Amino acid sequence: MSVSVLLLVSIITIFWRLKRGRLNVSLSSSVGLSRKELSLKSKNQPFTYVEIVSITNNFQIIIGEGGFGKVYLGNLKDGRQVAVKLLSQSSRQGYKEFLAEVQLLMIVHHKNLVSLVGYCNEDENMALVYEYMANGNLKEQLLENNTNMLNWRERLQIAVDSAHGLEYLHNGCRPPIVHRDLKSSNILLTENLQAKIADFGLSKAFATEADTHVITVPAGTPGYIDPEFRASGNLNKKSDVYSFGILLCELITGQPPIIKGYKGHTHILQWVSPLIERGDIQSIIDPRLQGEFNTNCAWKVLEIALSCVPPTSIQRPDMSDILGELKECLAMEMSSEMSMRDSVEMSLVLSTNMTPNLRELINNNGLFVVKTDMA
Repeated sequence: MSVSVLLLVSIITIFWRLKRGRLNVSLSSSVGLSRKELSLKSKNQPFTYVEIVSITNNFQIIIGEGGFGKVYLGNLKDGRQVAVKLLSQSSRQGYKEFLAEVQLLMIVHHKNLVSLVGYCNEDENMALVYEYMANGNLKEQLLENNTNMLNWRERLQIAVDSAHGLEYLHNGCRPPIVHRDLKSSNILLTENLQAKIADFGLSKAFATEADTHVITVPAGTPGYIDPEFRASGNLNKKSDVYSFGILLCELITGQPPIIKGYKGHTHILQWVSPLIERGDIQSIIDPRLQGEFNTNCAWKVLEIALSCVPPTSIQRPDMSDILGELKECLAMEMSSEMSMRDSVEMSLVLSTNMTPNLRELINNNGLFVVKTDMA
C-alpha cells in the first residue's frame, strides 16, 4: 500500500512539474570533456560530415562567423532551410564553447530559444545544425542603413519574446542557466520577426537559485557586461538582467551599446542620461520611427530598461517581473494602435457619408473626437 502511495505521489509530482514548464537540467562543466564523454542521446538528428558537406552545398554560402568558426546556409532533404555552425579546428576556445552549447541545446527547449535540429560529431569534424532564422539577428535589423526598419510595436514584441526566453533559462530550468553573452547579435529573428535567443557557448548552470560562479576572466561583449561582474568576477542571473537592460536601450534608441564619435566612445547609458534629465523622450526614441509610438508606453519601457542596469545586482529585478511589465507595455501599445485606427476609420466615415451640419452637430455634442495624440 505504501509503495503504491509513493508511486502515485511521484507521478503527480512529475506531472505537476511538467505542467509548470519546469525542466531539470544536468550540465557538467564543458571544460575537459572529450567527444566520447559528450552524450548525444536525444531526439536531435545525427549527421555525418559527408551529409554536412551536402547540406551546405560544399559550404557555399556563409551567413555568420564567430570565434568558433563560420555559419553556413543549408538545405535538408525535406526542404527545410537550416544554419550549420562548423567548428574551426584551430579554435581551442571555440571547442569548449561548442561542447557547452551541444549539451545545453539538447535538453533545453523553448519557443524563444533557437532550436537544434542535429549535430555532427565525426573525428575532427564537429557541426551544429540549427533552424534557419530568415531575418538574421537584431543587431542587423537596427543598423541605420537597414531599409526594413522595425516599427515600435515590432520592437516591443521582440523585447517580450527575448524576455520570455531569458526568463525560461533563469526560472524555468533547474538548476537556473545564465546565458552570459546576451546581446543584439544573439537575438535571432524568424520570418515573422519572432525573436529567439542564440549562442549558448558561454552559458553556465547553477546548483541553486542563489548560487553564483566566480569567473577569473570575465567573458561577454563590451557594452553589455555587468559592471559588478567585471569588477568582482561574481556571476549570477542578474548579470544577464543587466545585459537585457542594455538590449532594451538599443531597441528604444536604435543606438549601439557603445556609440562611436569624433571625441571618443560613449556608452549608451551615458548618452541617454542627460536626455532623461531633460524629459526629452522624442530625442531618446529612435528618430527613424518619426514619432509613431505611444509616449506613455515609451517612458514605461525606458523605465524598465533603467531598472535593469543599477551598478549592483541586488537592485535589479527578476526576469519574471521584467517580462510581466513588458507584456503590459505591449498591451498598452496595441490598445493605443487600435484606438487610433478606429478613430481614423470613423473620421473617414464622417467625412464621406455625413453632411457638414451633421458632423458639426456630433462634434459639438462631444459624441466624436478625433485623437491627435497617442499619448
